[in-house]
Amino acid sequence: MAAKDLPPFECSYKGRLLAGVDEVGRGPLIGAVVTAAVILDPERPIEGLADSKKLTEKRRLKLYDEILEKAAAWSLGRCEAAEIDQVNIYQATMLAMTRAVEGLALEPEYVLVDGNRCPDWRWPSEPVVKGDARVEAISAASILAKVTRDREMEMLEQQYPGYGLAQHKGYPTPVHLEALKRLGVTPEHRRSFRPVQEAFECAGMNQGTAAAQSNTVWRRDLFEDID
Repeated sequence: MAAKDLPPFECSYKGRLLAGVDEVGRGPLIGAVVTAAVILDPERPIEGLADSKKLTEKRRLKLYDEILEKAAAWSLGRCEAAEIDQVNIYQATMLAMTRAVEGLALEPEYVLVDGNRCPDWRWPSEPVVKGDARVEAISAASILAKVTRDREMEMLEQQYPGYGLAQHKGYPTPVHLEALKRLGVTPEHRRSFRPVQEAFECAGMNQGTAAAQSNTVWRRDLFEDID
């Protein structure tokens, strides 16, 4: 269901210490899942907050700077690829959200989380379906998380050229899947994700074949008459 088809969200909490939380990066094959928590300042409104995915990059970057300047508090949380592989992407997302809220300079009295469930944490909270388009604090969090992770993918592209990370942001596009087969798995890839597992196993089989060939002992008389 699209956000426009949902009724306006009405929060029971009416105080000033309301935090919005969102994540970016559950689906990619590489890198961290990044979360953000934002408490907006009612006295410093930010015009144009919306779902980060629906904004142009230029508009998103402008809002990113404005959120950092005007928000009452903001914080980022994350779980790296190795953690994701250990606990699974769902648990890693919940953990990253908890880290984001824990990092806020102000203690929130209530937390709204984009999606259909909240982490098991100490703060009163509720999930909001399509919250990044219905709650300004969640919209702000989605913008911080997306800009942060997009920049990290651009940096990884410099470190691991050829995968197209700056373009597809690590999602399993045909370009990324082809690069995995051609270039192999980097240390930043999530090995618990099936396409990465398959590429890793394929590389292992190829290396095993090459090693077996290099260790083969050929009979000298096979080559004695060859110029």
